[in-house]
Amino acid sequence: MNSRKLLVKLLAGHFQNVRFGDFQELLEDFGFYLSRVSGSHHIYTHEGIHDIINIQNVKGQAKPYQIRQALKLVELHNLSLEE
Repeated sequence: MNSRKLLVKLLAGHFQNVRFGDFQELLEDFGFYLSRVSGSHHIYTHEGIHDIINIQNVKGQAKPYQIRQALKLVELHNLSLEE
């Protein structure tokens, strides 16, 4: 799914049934990069931001509460999509 389309879906409050790969792509389009993987936890960081984003793949889906946490961090730091 296109990152912009996914972002519109998420901003409308649709956090269920988000493909893990699509969410990873969205994070990367916001400038985050995969720092490390520890078990099922994928840890994303962003240069200049001390907070991390921890996401987990559960049967191909991203966890809704982790999506909400990531969007709050994006909003807090006023990040925009890179293309």
